[in-house]
This record gives sequence, C-alpha cells and structure tokens, in this order.
Amino acid sequence: MIRPVARGSKAEQLGRLFLAAVVIAFLPSLPLGNYLIYPLTILITWFHEMGHGLTALLIGQDFQRLVILPSGSGFAETTSSGTMSNVSRAVIAAGGPLGPTFVGSLLILASSRHRLWRPALYSLAGLIALSTLIWVRSTVGLLTLPLVGAVLAYIGYKGRAWLQRFALQFLGVLAALSMLRDLSYLFSYSAVIGGQPMLSDTGAMQEALLLPYWLWAIVIVALSGMMIGWSLKLALDSPDGRGGWRR
Repeated sequence: MIRPVARGSKAEQLGRLFLAAVVIAFLPSLPLGNYLIYPLTILITWFHEMGHGLTALLIGQDFQRLVILPSGSGFAETTSSGTMSNVSRAVIAAGGPLGPTFVGSLLILASSRHRLWRPALYSLAGLIALSTLIWVRSTVGLLTLPLVGAVLAYIGYKGRAWLQRFALQFLGVLAALSMLRDLSYLFSYSAVIGGQPMLSDTGAMQEALLLPYWLWAIVIVALSGMMIGWSLKLALDSPDGRGGWRR
C-alpha cells in the first residue's frame, strides 16, 4: 500500500524540487523549450556575474558594469584604482561561482522560517531591480531582469505559502548550482565569451595562485556542494519545514 505524501512534508518539498530540476534539464530539448527556460538562463548568468561584481566591491575594487549577452553568457567588468594583488584577482574570480552558492544557501535557509519568506522574496526582487539600474548595461538584461524581479515580488505579495517557500528553495538551488550550467567552462583554462577569448574563472585563479585550474574547479564544486547540502538539510529539517503550510 502506498502512503499519501503529507502536505508540506519534506518528501513533498523534495519531490517538487526534483520535478522542477527535471523540467529545467529537459525543456531545452523540447520545441520552444529554450525560449521557455530563457528567463532562468538570464537569471543564472546574473547570479554568477553579480558574484564577481559584489566580491570586487567587498575587497575595495570598482564594479563598473554587468553585461548579459543574447546567448545567455555574460561578464562583469571591474577595475582597480591601483595595482591589484594576485590574491584579489583570485578572490574576484572565485566570487563568480562561489558568491551565488553563498546567496543561494541563504535563500534556502530563509525558506526554513515562515516569517522570512516574503522579506526574502522582496529583497531578491529589490536587488535585481537595483542592480539593473546601477550596473546592467545590455538590452537583454534590461528587458529580462525587471520582469523576473516583478514575478518574484508578485509571488511574495500574492503567492500561496507553498509557492513562496518553493520559490525560495528553487531559486536557492538555482543560484547555488549556477556553476553547473556549464561545467566544462569551470574545468577549462579559457573560453570565448561574446566572440572574445578570455580566461575562465579557474584559469584566472591559476594565473594568480599558480595551482592548476582543474584543482580550483574541484575545490569550488566541493565547497558549493557542501554549502547547498547543509542549507537544504537545515531548511527541510526545521519545524516550519516539517509542518504544513501556514499563512
């Protein structure tokens, strides 16, 4: 006899996340699937490039602009008023894949407390809007990101409780695992972005800190996996996570 899954249980939440992951994985292979998933592709790029830019700001550098290309790739342009140390270069490079993991873990942890669901969604929507005004300098980003932010704000304002929590957990996983969208990039020394050859994030770390790019890629994947796994476990094991949905 198959027991029904309790509403709001850990099994139901994991089932929703798994179903969403399957849909995202297979949508591109379906007719018009790439168009349906396109806003999420842009959001993943935004998470990654904001990781670079905000890391640069945190260590005293300048974040000039964020460009998202029609292909879904992008870059963050940062500058320094003086000579930048190798450690600073490596930290900024690591901020792209690790910054979103950190933010994603915070979103997932926020999903473990009912009172934080709306504030977290509003905060993310506000950050998207603010970053669009200050840093985003591409047509694709200017058109797509405000729409994504508006959807998040609407879910926070009108969405049902289960949808608010699911949105936080889904966006948290999406941000934390954004580096896996193109794992070959992480395990490459260089890449072509917007028609221009550039060092990959791990390639830049190799140039700054000497250790090979593939080793840095392994470290980044391991750290990201630990952070997302830890945050999911805490969120799903929390009292709000085990009980039913509340308004």
